[in-house]
Amino acid sequence: MNWKTYTNGVRRGLPVGVGYFSVSFGFGAMAASQGIRVLDAALISLTNLTSAGQFAGLTLIVAGAGLWEIILTQLVINSRYALMSLALSQRLDSRIGLLPRLVIAFFNTDEIFALAMAQPQPLTVPFLLGLGLTPILGWTAGTLCGALAGSVLPLGIRTALGVMLYGMFIAIVVPPARQEKSVLATCVLALVLSSCFRWVPGLNGVSAGIAIVVSTVVAAAACAWLFPIAEEEDAA
Repeated sequence: MNWKTYTNGVRRGLPVGVGYFSVSFGFGAMAASQGIRVLDAALISLTNLTSAGQFAGLTLIVAGAGLWEIILTQLVINSRYALMSLALSQRLDSRIGLLPRLVIAFFNTDEIFALAMAQPQPLTVPFLLGLGLTPILGWTAGTLCGALAGSVLPLGIRTALGVMLYGMFIAIVVPPARQEKSVLATCVLALVLSSCFRWVPGLNGVSAGIAIVVSTVVAAAACAWLFPIAEEEDAA
């Protein structure tokens, strides 16, 4: 292994790992407050590494949703990772085998993908493994610490820690929504659909998992039709 390339990846991924620690702390505290054991919460983060998917999955688990409902919800929420992994694979040497590609795909998140694609040099396995090391350690350690804290802290403090999730989503959504009307329209439409499933008679009986799937797919499909992105050749 090229240790210089590996340590370069670790250095690039360190800020992401620190950020993941703070966000996953909120997930761990929320999981503990919902009756999830500390070890189970840590294992969820270690084996998933997906913020929105884990929070949605936790909601469904607490609500007693069925296995196929949880699987369908996760497929919809995390489908972007498949597209990002396909794009990332185009930057990898064709001689890289299947097993390293699967490991790299497991590490792949929005932030790791952005850092990898911004790299001007050819991507190598040591660099990508180093890039994913600190984020997964930060995500798992934050969950573990949050779950430990959530199991002993008073209810008021645990509830306050749960607000970290909404702060994260606000920080992600608001800046692009202020710049792109398509993002704002998608958020508003998803909000309206989600509210309908919450309060409209007849729809409020739909399970949380199905409501998430329908709101996500309909909002994304409608705004993709209303605000299409021009093909590269058209833009040229």
